[in-house]
Amino acid sequence: MDGREHAVRKHRGRIVGIAIVAAASLALSGCQLVASELSNPGDAASAIEIVAPPNRSQLAGLAAIPVDIRLGDAAPGTLHVELHRNDVFTDPLDITGHFAVAAGHATATLTPDDLGTGFGMLTATARTAAGTEVVANIAYSREPDIDTSAADSCEFLGQSHCQLPFPSDHFTVADATTDTGRRVAFTADTFPANALGTAFDPTEWNRNDGFSPGSAIVVHVPGIDLAASGAAPITDIESSLGDDSAFVLIDADTGERWPHFVELDSWATSDATRAVVIRPARNFREGHRIVIGVRHLVDTGGEPIAPSRAFRVYRDELPTFIPAVETRRPAMRDAIDVLRAAGVDRPTLTLAWDFTVASQRNLSERLLHMRDDAYAQIDQGVPAFTVTNVQENVNSRIQRRVTGTFAVPLYLTGAGAPGERLTAGPDGLPVRNGTYQANFVCNVPKSVWNGSGAATPGRAVVYGHGLLGAATEANSFGTLIDNHGIVLCGTDWIGMSTNDVGNVANILFDLSNFPSLPDRLQQAHLNFQFLARLMKRADGFSTHPAFQAAPAEPLIATGAVFYNGNSQGGILGGAATAISTEWTRAVLGVPAMNFSTLLTRSTHWDTFSPVLFTSYPDEIDRTVGYSLIQMLWDRGEANGYAWHLTDDPLPGTPAHQVMLLAAFGDHQVANIATETEARTMGASVYQPALADGRKPDVEPFWDIPAITTNPFTGSVLVMWDYGTPPPPLGNLPPRSPEYGADPHGKGGAEPRVAQQVSDFLRIDGFFGDVCLGLPCTSNV
Repeated sequence: MDGREHAVRKHRGRIVGIAIVAAASLALSGCQLVASELSNPGDAASAIEIVAPPNRSQLAGLAAIPVDIRLGDAAPGTLHVELHRNDVFTDPLDITGHFAVAAGHATATLTPDDLGTGFGMLTATARTAAGTEVVANIAYSREPDIDTSAADSCEFLGQSHCQLPFPSDHFTVADATTDTGRRVAFTADTFPANALGTAFDPTEWNRNDGFSPGSAIVVHVPGIDLAASGAAPITDIESSLGDDSAFVLIDADTGERWPHFVELDSWATSDATRAVVIRPARNFREGHRIVIGVRHLVDTGGEPIAPSRAFRVYRDELPTFIPAVETRRPAMRDAIDVLRAAGVDRPTLTLAWDFTVASQRNLSERLLHMRDDAYAQIDQGVPAFTVTNVQENVNSRIQRRVTGTFAVPLYLTGAGAPGERLTAGPDGLPVRNGTYQANFVCNVPKSVWNGSGAATPGRAVVYGHGLLGAATEANSFGTLIDNHGIVLCGTDWIGMSTNDVGNVANILFDLSNFPSLPDRLQQAHLNFQFLARLMKRADGFSTHPAFQAAPAEPLIATGAVFYNGNSQGGILGGAATAISTEWTRAVLGVPAMNFSTLLTRSTHWDTFSPVLFTSYPDEIDRTVGYSLIQMLWDRGEANGYAWHLTDDPLPGTPAHQVMLLAAFGDHQVANIATETEARTMGASVYQPALADGRKPDVEPFWDIPAITTNPFTGSVLVMWDYGTPPPPLGNLPPRSPEYGADPHGKGGAEPRVAQQVSDFLRIDGFFGDVCLGLPCTSNV
């Protein structure tokens, strides 16, 4: 090659290089005009044309890559071919020597090592016989580390499991008929089969238009050091809103940063199977889109944790020519832009994605429809009921115990037995399928019985029982109801009652059976409304001699009814209260919401977990499974209704006032879930809630305002301290003896707790400070 030829080629290469670098800069800046759009392979009329590989090819999975350049009018001796590869658009690789020329074509076979990894361009330059410079180039990518073969069922952002990160809008499709414009679209392969090989059935999940408002967000980052990375711990929720928080949650509808805490799954046996779980400290807003950014992560050795290639191609705007990746690119670009607008530097991101929260209508419409339809079925009257037994002089506190059944429109299949499902009409809403005979037990205290033929009617209170219990738990409160003049009636929480234990076991064997649990719970919520109406209305229970001291001497004060539930009755009672048109005041004892948070923090899980762990041995699958079932549990427990539990009521529903009575260090119902409920429903907290130093948080009860008056007439959280040690900071139960005696049921023996319940459950109810300005402590 003479000096002139060398200079021309150098000049040509400089021009081509400038064009490629400019294209790359456009791509990396996020411009819509990406480098691949500046490629020009030529065509049959061109002086030079790159015939193979095709422009915009994905070349992963090939052991040999044939290249064919048609020379046309170009002089073979002037051909120069180079590769810009590995996402680097300087220092090209000269591969001219690979080519052989024959019959007007220059051909070569390249290897994966020649092509490199990532985005690249192959450029051919030459001169025609007339001395005209000609250039052809193609864009390609080679992404062996991005697997989209299961993209219809699985995420592909480089996580270790099909479902991760979870939740994700990748598992949704557009649907103009829903309130969110999205619809969940799991497949049978999204969640694994159980140990017996029974495939996951996503049918019921795919009726959702988004994910749980209390979604536990799950990712897998082996070896991560959460503290060194700057993740917000459970003891410092406010730090999740800081500029240096490792995990950033943004409500894309409002731009608001969302408070949360981050933890490692303490049940996992190794880092290889230990999920990272991000839990909202206040439920996400219904129908909103949440964007998650993960940044500046380091491992336990202090080394940075690199992003996956599958995420980098989005973060760095690198074309891949993989259809699934490119189809998703606009949504990923938008998610990253939301984070950038919130002050998150794009290059710092290790992972980002988004998900949509289920709408208010999708969460509540089934139960609200059942409620309204059922009342219409009885023409706004009272249910029919039958008294089956009356027991007199039960004990020193209870004068009369009445048991029986009452009729409720049935919306379950069959006879409504455990395992049955809601029936569905053409519009997807439940339709009546006969009548359900719900049980009841009522206790009338001696204090409302003034002697033969006389009574001082007692306040009507509906009672919700504890975990997998029964209506007969209402028989246990003789002292409370006698001292405070209360008639207490309960019914089974069907779906989570003693009779449902067998179905719960079936669910633990196969999570596809889970929909039966919240379906039956929704029937239970309706049953509770009908029981309340029988107590409240003068033409209800009070018309029967069993509820009279004598003719025209009713034992129940009609006109108002209240709700009191403990433990499970406090959790499910939040949902029953949110949809109730019968009562407007409720006391939820040792309550919380969101079973996906509660399960692994409860000592009860030690009993139930072995069955699930045998059925689903993969520890990360189990962690995702908790979030998966929460999507449906929301229909039957407080988590799906918490935004509307107090002063933002659901359609056709009055506002409510609610007292949350918690026990510090509760072994069965985690305090953190109670506090999250309080933040979401807008409750205030009695202060001083605990003595200084009792709670290890930087700011105990962060973002829950203190009550402003005494007495206080709004919704309130009260934390009772029975001397139990603080609970573990991870998702583990506070087991005895290490964590002392369980305070869960101790409120029943504390007279001041009873006084608070009695004060609150009145037409003119209030919270009164029975602790005299000090933390509420007790030695019972």
